[in-house]
Amino acid sequence: MTKGLKFAPVGMLLCALAVLFLKQGAGAPGWVFDWHVQLAYLPWLALLLCAGAASYVLAARCNLDCVPLALAYVLLAVGLAEIARLKPDLFEAQLRWACVGIVLWGIVILLWERVRRMLDYPYVLGIATTLVLLLPLIFGVSIGGNKNWLTFGSFSVQPSEFGKILLIFFLAAYLADHLAVLTLPARRFLFLHLPPVRFIAPLIVLWGLAVLMFVIARDLGSALLFFGMAVLMTYMGTGRKSYVFLAGGFILVAAALSYALFGHVRVRFDIWLHPWADPNGMSYQVVQSLFAIGSGGIWGTGFAEGHPLLIPEVHTDFIFAAIAEEFGLFGAVLVLLVYALLFWRGSRIAMRLPHVSESLLAAGCAASLLLQAFIITAGVTKLLPLTGITLPFVSYGGSSMAASFILIGILTALSGEVKEAADG
Repeated sequence: MTKGLKFAPVGMLLCALAVLFLKQGAGAPGWVFDWHVQLAYLPWLALLLCAGAASYVLAARCNLDCVPLALAYVLLAVGLAEIARLKPDLFEAQLRWACVGIVLWGIVILLWERVRRMLDYPYVLGIATTLVLLLPLIFGVSIGGNKNWLTFGSFSVQPSEFGKILLIFFLAAYLADHLAVLTLPARRFLFLHLPPVRFIAPLIVLWGLAVLMFVIARDLGSALLFFGMAVLMTYMGTGRKSYVFLAGGFILVAAALSYALFGHVRVRFDIWLHPWADPNGMSYQVVQSLFAIGSGGIWGTGFAEGHPLLIPEVHTDFIFAAIAEEFGLFGAVLVLLVYALLFWRGSRIAMRLPHVSESLLAAGCAASLLLQAFIITAGVTKLLPLTGITLPFVSYGGSSMAASFILIGILTALSGEVKEAADG
């Protein structure tokens, strides 16, 4: 099974590129082959394949679990095939970002002993997380309606993608350090059992920052992701439902106040609740996404046979709708199943780690990828308001690709500690 997973992404990607090559008219009368035009991406594709092979060799030499990496490559193959289909002019750039992501994965593996020391400084991590989240609120520019980007000339970066990594490190370190206090509450408020305020204050600050990201930066996706990660990891670390109820009350009050005070919040929720009220205006993307998913049916229209380009920004926020249209419900469920398998494998690693902080770190990395996939999928299918975050490894985006591979690198590195603990 593991061997099949390793080679499946290569076969998927090459088959998809062959289909697209034939769709360009290859073999038709009068067609002239010019690799500088049709196959200009070949050098980067070759480099990506070499980097992928080298990553497997490195994982094997370090005696690491390569299943999370193989699952990530499956998702990457799906994403690259879709980018080549939807935005051919961005395919080469996505190949470059995939190579960068694999390099970052390797750096995490090779420097893991140093990276792990970050867990010894929870308050430094907390301050760093806060600063990273505040940067786009102060210096950010708006791209696609969300003020969550920092630009440096022609180069732009999304700090929230890397902020979630710092958040996971902070929560793992903080919860492990204060586990005794957080699990043995000192006071009771209604039906909630809570510790002294000073111990849950950092969590409340993170919840507040998530709300600010939505209200000021208009970045609902990152806000839900950060808020959800804070709640999930707190519950995983303590097992206390009181924190979930407290967070639920907090977000309900914050949502009600935001809806009452800010016009763009009302617009976002109105689009979600009543998309058919303005199908050719503010709700155009959501409506076209629903049409695409509906037209795909069970088996889909076939790769490169649908009309997903009717959806604006289909290669980023709405790439799941393109998958559902051309591969149908069957293909869409398989993609979601890969995220579920990645979460399962990460949870398995987490439960076998000997230290609480490292166990929470592994669980947080696995949960963040699954939660991010759920949030954007729910937005595309109108289960939640449209969020505007990427589908990890699948959507176009350099920041997302780099951050996702770093998370996989952390999971892979932690799997080595599981084997060391078992041998010891």
